[in-house]
Amino acid sequence: MLYNFHDTRAQALAPMRLMAEATRLTFLNPFHPMSYTPFGRVMASASGVMEGLLTERDKPEWELPVTHVDGTAVPIAIERVAEKPFCDLLHFKRLGVAEHRRGDPAILLVAPMSGHHATLLRGTVEALLPDHEVYVTDWIDARLVAKEEGRFGLDAYIDYVLDFMRVVAERDRPGTLSPYHAMAVCQPAPAVLAAAAILAEQDAAHAPAGMILMGGPVDTRANPTIVTQAAENRSMAWFEHHAIDRVPPRYPGANRRVYPGFLQLRAFMAMNPARHTGAHWNMFKHLVRGDGESADKTAAFYDEYMAVMDTPADFYLETVDHIFKRHTLPKGEFAHRGRRVNPAAIRHTALMTIEGELDDISAPGQTEAAHGLCASIPDDRRRHLVQPGVGHYGIFNGRKWREAIKPQIGRFVRETL
Repeated sequence: MLYNFHDTRAQALAPMRLMAEATRLTFLNPFHPMSYTPFGRVMASASGVMEGLLTERDKPEWELPVTHVDGTAVPIAIERVAEKPFCDLLHFKRLGVAEHRRGDPAILLVAPMSGHHATLLRGTVEALLPDHEVYVTDWIDARLVAKEEGRFGLDAYIDYVLDFMRVVAERDRPGTLSPYHAMAVCQPAPAVLAAAAILAEQDAAHAPAGMILMGGPVDTRANPTIVTQAAENRSMAWFEHHAIDRVPPRYPGANRRVYPGFLQLRAFMAMNPARHTGAHWNMFKHLVRGDGESADKTAAFYDEYMAVMDTPADFYLETVDHIFKRHTLPKGEFAHRGRRVNPAAIRHTALMTIEGELDDISAPGQTEAAHGLCASIPDDRRRHLVQPGVGHYGIFNGRKWREAIKPQIGRFVRETL
């Protein structure tokens, strides 16, 4: 019912959004005499902020037309190398770059399925492109997946990761394997670790040469946060009742059970309400002063941040249960398709863990716990980095990601091929 109410409310507010847009354009019109007055600037600014708050945002574009390789601008073509009902595997192909001659290692970047689109990792991909062949899991909004496609839980998620690992390993041609590294940002860290363990037990030739786990909840007991405590203090019945709803009739995934993106967004914003309120107030003041550049940066951030997607209910509930409540992976109780997953079986896949000193979502220690689980990896094939002065998003976006973290990943990848 809540999802239907939200959808109806969004449609009902559409005229108000259009009115705000019309007001903004009116008071920005250079032929309108009020546009040059303080009142006109206030009206245009307030209408612009209101329009942004009422806008239902679609999936953002990647907007990565070029990269620079050895100082030369290289066009980027995004190609789908695998398509599945709940996810596409994208390759950011660097046109004209002889990757085999350069020997640039491949990275399978596993994006989180946790409310935001994979485009949230735009800055991550942008920094990796000059030195790597980059593949990204582009998870599909569950409200767009027909109910007939069936359920999608943790087992299916790991199946997808395993399939994509083979695709990347066989990127030159089927049957011919090339080394690559798997990189998980936040939520998929346990799944990528499980996939590497499964391939290790199978002695599979297409296992990753290394895995990079960034700010992920491998063992949330290591350093509890408000996120982990919220999960531990509520029953699974509570999550079933308060977090799960059905997709409204007007979407392709009508009647599919999901964790709605708008609920996830409310949860994100509720963690730091003063920060988000202050950001919109500052954007309003920047617009009134005519500081369009600062306002545009804030607007661009919220265009991405407020573009959310629905998560399949089974995947969401199983993640809460296994990762945040019962801690089955670090306890040695996690199973995939009925078979127990054993991270200690990993011997040849190198491991790098990265955490942010100020991370209040996956706090320091939660990701580092992977080293204790992967006891068979030699010490010379391990790395651990705690980046000072960054929070959760600073691990994979921003200046410190580009200047401090990404270079260490590049060295780790080349040293462990």
